[in-house]
Amino acid sequence: MTSPWPLLITLAYVAIAMVIGLRARAGRRMNSLEEWGVAGRSMGPVTLYLLIAAGSVSAYTFMGAPGWAYSKGVPVFYVAVYLAYLALIAWYVGPKVWQFGERFGHVTQASAIADRYQSPLLGALAALVMSIGSVAYAVLQTIGSAYILNVMSGGAIPIWLAVPLVLACIAVYLFVSGQRAIGRTNAFQGVLMLVVAWAVGLWALHGATGGLDVGALFGRLQAEHGDFLTLPGGGGDMSFSFWTTSIIVSMFSFMPPVWTQWMSASSARTIRRSATWLPTYYVVILPMVVVGFIGIFALPDLARSDTVVLEYAMQFLPVWLVGLLGAGTLAASMSSSEPFIHSVALSWSKDVLQPLLGLSDAFTGKLARWMIVPLMALVIAPLAIAEPGSLVMILLVGLGFATQVLPAFIGMFLWPRASKWGVMAGIVSGFLVTVAFTTVWKHPLGIHAGFWGLMLNLPTFVAVSLLTRPAPSEVVERFFRIAAPNGLTRLGGREQGGRVLGREISS
Repeated sequence: MTSPWPLLITLAYVAIAMVIGLRARAGRRMNSLEEWGVAGRSMGPVTLYLLIAAGSVSAYTFMGAPGWAYSKGVPVFYVAVYLAYLALIAWYVGPKVWQFGERFGHVTQASAIADRYQSPLLGALAALVMSIGSVAYAVLQTIGSAYILNVMSGGAIPIWLAVPLVLACIAVYLFVSGQRAIGRTNAFQGVLMLVVAWAVGLWALHGATGGLDVGALFGRLQAEHGDFLTLPGGGGDMSFSFWTTSIIVSMFSFMPPVWTQWMSASSARTIRRSATWLPTYYVVILPMVVVGFIGIFALPDLARSDTVVLEYAMQFLPVWLVGLLGAGTLAASMSSSEPFIHSVALSWSKDVLQPLLGLSDAFTGKLARWMIVPLMALVIAPLAIAEPGSLVMILLVGLGFATQVLPAFIGMFLWPRASKWGVMAGIVSGFLVTVAFTTVWKHPLGIHAGFWGLMLNLPTFVAVSLLTRPAPSEVVERFFRIAAPNGLTRLGGREQGGRVLGREISS
């Protein structure tokens, strides 16, 4: 395709996103963690709905998920299970996290962990482990963004140049407007993605079947490639055990940006209202998966499965729709990389460097904004240019590490007896197993490395917690009055003046 219109439409999207992101500041000072980090806890239900939705529906919607449909078939529907679970967790846990932040002054996930267990060291450890998953996610989105510019420019913008260009655009408005920029740009990007995905999907389905007959498409798939409709999938490499444990690992990963989004809401009720409607947005992924299945017949010899939607568009769709697809795909990538870069910079500053160096809150607020520069230049850009693997697999590996922080959340929402030493021992043991089973002995018995990590992590966490002292009773009480307000009598036997729970825990 030699037309300049796809690139021009894509660049027009970038310009609009830049303007929206820069204007989101609206004259506010952004040097405080409360303002730059969680937008002054001011976001309404519509903005929050699009913020969470666009943030969780990323480059894998337009590239990774159709790529798996193209190369593996139905194993791609692990994404549907994962997204449904995200909406449920946002509805139930989100309001409690918002109350933690509003009452105790938390601006990051790790600061809540440090407060619950009265341990800055544990907060820093959780921040660093979680940042591995967050950086993996940001790298995934950056690769997707760079690839879009490369394709839309007909190869004139190589990947090594597209990566810093995309990151520079994000850095400018993220530095200026912080979480408010993420909220406003995600609202715009979310609407754009929904419209583009359905336009491309319906156009491709009509071109493939002569109508909008999904049944005809799957009937042909069953007749000619039936292995794509069952596990282990078309490539024969997606066993039931790996597919299932990948879903479990994904479900237990409470990623930091999601936590930050919840704390940016104007109230706990706002989160519940937004989460109630989240499933209505996640249908955005269905038309893209259909295009991936169409690609099995239309593009049988693709070298890279993640490119199936773009390659299909370049060959079979009109120029204007190719341009909109480029803009929509870039929107998906940028809307998801922004919150992860933001959360890592925020958490490294607040939860690692501030306690380590004894920094003031005012200096830490400024440091968090500048932290995005070395994070992008020294970590995300080199990894994205290296392109270490398929998009979905990068995501799954990152989630395998992030899920090792699960004991910290069990102790925050379910088990008052959890201790900081128990959580630390669980995280460290699970992390080491995940590293070994990701790099040396890859996914033994076809089970995800992160799941193997949890198998050692959780019993270690319980055993060490029972052998060591829990957090002070007054700290546990104030958390569980929010986390389990109706379960205090069950947790503590009998509630008398709010002290019974604490005494039983300490005994």
